[in-house]
Amino acid sequence: MLFKEYTYSVLIVSAAEQFTAQLEKMLPENEYYPVDTVKSVGAARRRLLEKSYDIVLINTPLPDEFGERLAIDIMENPHSSVLIFVRGDMYEDILSKVIDYGILTLSKPVSATMVNQSMKLIYATHERFRGYEKRTASLEEKMEEIRIVNKAKWALIDNLKMTEEEAHRYIEKQAMNERATKRKIAENIIKTYK
Repeated sequence: MLFKEYTYSVLIVSAAEQFTAQLEKMLPENEYYPVDTVKSVGAARRRLLEKSYDIVLINTPLPDEFGERLAIDIMENPHSSVLIFVRGDMYEDILSKVIDYGILTLSKPVSATMVNQSMKLIYATHERFRGYEKRTASLEEKMEEIRIVNKAKWALIDNLKMTEEEAHRYIEKQAMNERATKRKIAENIIKTYK
């Protein structure tokens, strides 16, 4: 992808070195970085305590556990996505256990095309959620500004005996005169009348 401003961190959990090597070749550094690898559920859990990953790829079965419980646990982090690889004869059983958690499941053997398409699906989902997070953060900032401005209005009402309308106009006028935000003016008012 051209002009990407964000790369996705990836953890590959696989005991099969050849499978891991093939996956690593499918993850270009300009899109997926860093790409870390571990060989067991225990090692994955330790690594996930140290660091958060955008995408976790789990090649089942693993030597200490199968891997679906790890996948489910990872999905508790709203910023992570999981792609789990299972043998064809186990696909339906594992899919039924993990699908409700939003875990993508692929039946082995998998083609490079299937892995690439699944990674693009994860990418698209991440970008959509990133947009929601930005909007949520913006709304939270606006709500916080409203709370602060209201607190400042009450300080003016209590201390200077202004009406609510007068307090509101005073804050707006100060913001215009000082070329500052209403929040900044409100914070100064709150400090003044503490």
